[in-house]
Amino acid sequence: MTPNEARILIVGLGLIGGSLAAALRAAGYKGTPAGGFGPVEIVACDPDPGEIERGIEMGLIDHGDTRLAPLVEGATLIVLAVPVLAMRSVMTELAAALPIEAVGGDAPRVVITDVGSTKAAVRDCALAAFGRLPAGLVLGHPIAGSEKSGVAASNPQLYVNHKVILTPGPETAPTAAARVKALWRACGAEVLEMDVERHDQVLARTSHLPHLLAFSLVDTLARQDERLEIFRYAAGGFRDFTRIAGSDPVMWRDIFTANRDAVLASLDDFEAGLGRLRRAVEAGDGDAMLAVFDRASHARHYFDSLLNQTSYQAEYQMQEQGRLTFRAAPGGRVAGRIRVPGDKSISHRSIMLGALAEGVTEVKGFLEGEDSLATLQAFREMGVAIEGPHQGRVTVHGVGMHGLKAPSGPLYVGNAGTAMRLFAGLLAGQAFDTELIGDASLTKRPMGRVADPLRLMGAVIDTAEGGRPPLKIHGGQKLKGITYDMPMASAQVKSCLLLAGLYAEGETRVREPAPTRDHTERMLAGFGYDVGREDDTCWLTGGGRLTAAPIDVPSDISSATFFLVAAAITPGSNLILEHVGINPTRIGVINILKLMGADLLLINEHEVGGEPVADLHIRYAPLKGIDIPVDQVPLAIDEFPALFVAAACATGTTRLRGAEELRVKESDRIQAMADGLATLGVEHTVREDGIDIVGAGDREVAYGGGRIDSLGDHRIAMSFVVASLRAGEEIVIDDCANVATSFPGFTELARVVGLRVSEEQEEHA
Repeated sequence: MTPNEARILIVGLGLIGGSLAAALRAAGYKGTPAGGFGPVEIVACDPDPGEIERGIEMGLIDHGDTRLAPLVEGATLIVLAVPVLAMRSVMTELAAALPIEAVGGDAPRVVITDVGSTKAAVRDCALAAFGRLPAGLVLGHPIAGSEKSGVAASNPQLYVNHKVILTPGPETAPTAAARVKALWRACGAEVLEMDVERHDQVLARTSHLPHLLAFSLVDTLARQDERLEIFRYAAGGFRDFTRIAGSDPVMWRDIFTANRDAVLASLDDFEAGLGRLRRAVEAGDGDAMLAVFDRASHARHYFDSLLNQTSYQAEYQMQEQGRLTFRAAPGGRVAGRIRVPGDKSISHRSIMLGALAEGVTEVKGFLEGEDSLATLQAFREMGVAIEGPHQGRVTVHGVGMHGLKAPSGPLYVGNAGTAMRLFAGLLAGQAFDTELIGDASLTKRPMGRVADPLRLMGAVIDTAEGGRPPLKIHGGQKLKGITYDMPMASAQVKSCLLLAGLYAEGETRVREPAPTRDHTERMLAGFGYDVGREDDTCWLTGGGRLTAAPIDVPSDISSATFFLVAAAITPGSNLILEHVGINPTRIGVINILKLMGADLLLINEHEVGGEPVADLHIRYAPLKGIDIPVDQVPLAIDEFPALFVAAACATGTTRLRGAEELRVKESDRIQAMADGLATLGVEHTVREDGIDIVGAGDREVAYGGGRIDSLGDHRIAMSFVVASLRAGEEIVIDDCANVATSFPGFTELARVVGLRVSEEQEEHA
């Protein structure tokens, strides 16, 4: 949308102001009707008449003046592109030339914005000049620049795909903010908003401090060798690190002066970190050095992912990412030999227990998905040195049961409900306070079923309304062991309480109403911690220690499920899935598929690190509908979305009961799958604790196609990709970005075995 402005006045025709004019010209502002709004005139004020003349010669501006007052009349949008320390005098002159009523009211005639990299200082200038903050003032800052300066360096592409941060206050008219947003969007920029103080803190750390350090380093080295001979031996790394020291010294003097307090605070933090690193080098403390370097290395990779708009921990971004859509064409085949990614549950626990152990834990087969990486990063933020992951290999340098350090901010666990619930138990026993946050999906999920029993143990935990995240865990509490009868079978709740029990006085006992996955108990035992188990109850006594042990993570049976079902429903299929975990508490999907008539064999069975594994060989055989045994429900709770697709292709009706927990997963999986099945035309009946699905039998085309909303739930998305094998038309699945949380590379592997699926990225508008 072209901004509806009659005259745009740019005050300060240097690189930033000139590039703005160039970008507007490129967008069609030529002093003639643009976008149907009438003539748009671009004028400029600059103390250097030579810059004005160059701007006119380059076709950037219609005319200009070295005096501000003659240009103000008729201007509808004024952009102040002058140094921050010059802002007071410019605003004072502007206030004298502009009636206050022109920049006031709900729909101000004149809007004023700026490009300064410090906002509190500019806000103070406006207060001094106008006596109050005008409704038409919208403070802004484009995050773009160059070492070059002057209007001759103007670049019409300077703002394309760069961020512009606006900092409107409560007095700012919404119409004024909208006009400034339209201006910058016309230049190709992404427009964000934050408050003034937050802006200055963020920029002090990410822009101002790095420039300060670069200037200091180059100056220090230059003074050590007056002939600059030392620079002959500097390589590309030095060039890259110090490039920004070539920026305009006067501009940076002004910035450091204007944003002094925030710069000093960030410098204090840097000096403290540098001091810790110096002490580690002096002491030869390799683990401490590795923790710093590894944390920094992965933070840098994370920064790259933001620049490149990739997905890792995307919730930290200031804007929503584009949505990912899967397109699954009907038909296809399933054949081959593949290995799916490592088990997510075991990957989470390998990092957690490895961090708390004494010694070095070597992990193979680690799942490099979003959820597991978030867990890994959280422990880095608590001071644990972790090498990798490199092709599924991770090395965790344990700090012992009481060696974790307080993180500098909230711990982000992405979409991982497992991580948040297990972290709650583990962190309840620490000496420091922590806050657990997650993505939009996780923030909707209930956490009361771990918070409530933890409170019975003496933990102090604050939750949001409805017992939902974020979780604020108050450290330093004395925990006591309890005996807890779980009202609903949940491995996450059981594991949470056992981890808290490690730090509790006395014995912690957990009774489950039905068997759930026992990865925590097995891994604790593998790390040398005594865990008791009898019938439906497990227990441990607090105060022990963990000893590092190697871990070989089996392939995730939940991920294997999508391919098991794909082969089970597709005539002619013949597929082998290698090294899949067949923990007795996880094989509900195998048992259920066999009951439905699947031709499924377990071969090469053996045990790795206390976990049983096998290769799964599955070939097509006609399936029949069954009443799913209630005792199998907890053993297949994550696999039901895919099993619903198997039921839709079976002969007869499949009935599921006792699956209330599906209602509180990443989505209400019963309703989400039912809605998708309805779109495809599959006959079904939703129950409070389950569903009845009437299968298509031996019909080659079992159902139709259509558009499915996965609700951001990775298992819903992948299940409907599998459904395409027996569909009559294309199935389009929206909101699939979270598939990376549990199964990175899913679509590529699906195509390898014969499915016809592609990805489409829809850019966020």
